Amino acid sequence: MAEVLELKAARGARGTVRLPGSKSISNRILLLAALAEGETEVSGLLDAEDTRVMREALARLGVALSEREGGIKLRGSGGPFTEKKADLFLGNAGTALRPLTAALALSGGDYFLSGVPRMHERPIGDLVDALRSIGARIDYRGKPGFPPLVIHPASISAALPLPVKGDVSSQFLSALLMALPLTGKAATIEVQGELVSKPYVEITLNVMRRFGVEVARQEWRAFQVPGARYRSPGTAFVEGDASSASYFLAAGALGGGPVRVEGVGRDSIQGDVRFAEVLQAMGAKARTGDAWIECAAGGKLRAIDMDLNHIPDAAMTAAVLTLFADGPSTLRNIASWRVKETDRLAAMATELRKLGASVDEGSDYLRITPGPLKGGAEIETYDDHRMAMSFSLVAFGGVPVRIQDPQCVAKTFPGFFAELEKIRA
Repeated sequence: MAEVLELKAARGARGTVRLPGSKSISNRILLLAALAEGETEVSGLLDAEDTRVMREALARLGVALSEREGGIKLRGSGGPFTEKKADLFLGNAGTALRPLTAALALSGGDYFLSGVPRMHERPIGDLVDALRSIGARIDYRGKPGFPPLVIHPASISAALPLPVKGDVSSQFLSALLMALPLTGKAATIEVQGELVSKPYVEITLNVMRRFGVEVARQEWRAFQVPGARYRSPGTAFVEGDASSASYFLAAGALGGGPVRVEGVGRDSIQGDVRFAEVLQAMGAKARTGDAWIECAAGGKLRAIDMDLNHIPDAAMTAAVLTLFADGPSTLRNIASWRVKETDRLAAMATELRKLGASVDEGSDYLRITPGPLKGGAEIETYDDHRMAMSFSLVAFGGVPVRIQDPQCVAKTFPGFFAELEKIRA
């Protein structure tokens, strides 16, 4: 694919898209299948960079993986990883590096975890502090609080309430929840401060339940993990990716529609299905079925003022839609954007301005005032898949746009631009 992808103004959007598997669910199922007793056949698994680095890491850790028609089979270790020494490169996959940090800290071996330069700028100190509080031995190879990490064998005691901060990333809590059953003892996690991105923790609890571990929670303040080991359910299905759905639904809102996405719907365990509520608030016609969501235009989009902490990935799609709204919009409580694949608050503000918007960038919000749209703007993507996918929507508003480094979508959706082309009216 070219280094810069030119997207011509689309006359409209219409059609149906079958979604790839959810990244968040895929990597959670891969990890728990690797730690469980028995064999698990996984279907619907996302095939993209983030899931490939997880699969490669699990293979290095002694997990037997074999390809099957429509999925893969994993033979779990029935507890901590059997391989006690490994050097793991995990790219920019937070859904791989953070959960593996916790699981390996409780596996009694010597491990080195690293990633791309941006991964080494994404904080992990809150997770390391929590693990150290129960005896884990983890050293920073570079800047304190950030990968790369060196993990040593340690004697773990999870008897006391385990504190973890919740205001930077929900992945720290999810990592602890998934790892603690490796101790074979009951444990309690106490969340300090506000917990961000709660729906992603719900995904974690749901997948743990599938593998036989039921976690009790006291609202979002405390979580009781039982002294139980993971057991394979035999088969595990990965539903379609709700974050990816947001781009096609937004195209329907801009380009007339209807556009339908299949593979995710009202029964989804992913919080990003609630992007349909954002579309409805903006005046679009969004409908949801058991395993599909559909969106069509409802006239000029309305401005919004919304707290989008619960859907931080799909909130980026909403930010681009505000370029076409009837007035200023405010997206609130999105501070977690700062520690994603790039500083998404700064990146989004910069690129929205290229398209004619006035943008006020706060510590945890964006206020976007649309202006006359500037066609042909070249959007920098910062090696961030969601920047590329979000800004591609501009073409469905009738404005040509140029996307730098379109290959970055391979992180979660290698076929994104081919699917986008299919719904051009």
